[in-house]
Amino acid sequence: MTGSGTTSYRRLSVTERRAQLIGAALGLFAHRAPEDVSLDDVAAAAEVSRPLVYRYFPGGKPQLYEAALRSAADDLELCFAETPTGPLTGRLAAALDRYLAFVDQHDAGYSALLQGGSVAETSRTGAIVDEVRRAAAAQILTHLSVPDPGIRLRMMVRTWISAVEAASLIWLDEDKQPPLPELRDWLVDHFVAMLTATAASDPQTAHVTRTTLALEPSDGPVADLARRVAPVVEDASHLF
Repeated sequence: MTGSGTTSYRRLSVTERRAQLIGAALGLFAHRAPEDVSLDDVAAAAEVSRPLVYRYFPGGKPQLYEAALRSAADDLELCFAETPTGPLTGRLAAALDRYLAFVDQHDAGYSALLQGGSVAETSRTGAIVDEVRRAAAAQILTHLSVPDPGIRLRMMVRTWISAVEAASLIWLDEDKQPPLPELRDWLVDHFVAMLTATAASDPQTAHVTRTTLALEPSDGPVADLARRVAPVVEDASHLF
């Protein structure tokens, strides 16, 4: 407080202040329904005045909510950028490391982005969430070197991305267990299993799978998965 009894704020640039308000909003939106969060709550969390919040977001809470989602989405989209060289599982693991690190370090923003179900949602906020999913799918298909993927392969990739989202949210709900390296490896295993299962009924995916597996080392994740799966199915030889 100043000597006159008014609040004294640290001067920030426009970019810094906007980021501060978005960060405060993300923290609140993640733990409470957006309709239960007021601009007064955001102002208090950011330790600023309500008029200052309106100065940066004259559209009120809907505009701030959309900006918060946009901020989280931009960071998430960057997680999937990976140089398309080396075995696919290594690239997936690297992308998942970044993605899951974001989930771990920004769990409030991640939850606010993906949980949904709020009356504060609009067609624009829904489009932001879908944009993240489509960007992730495009990156994965780039890693598979498929310029014109068919419906089966597209569905498989998008289904896996949905599984990653769901697993991440459940991981947060389960007090961040199992450890991140175990979660990452499990999700890589899921991708390999889904790709292989889809290959059994889709020629394009079969070609992609053969090409992909040919680049995997004998001591890599796919070989390890095969060795772990073998004892599970060895008693089902009557199926072959």
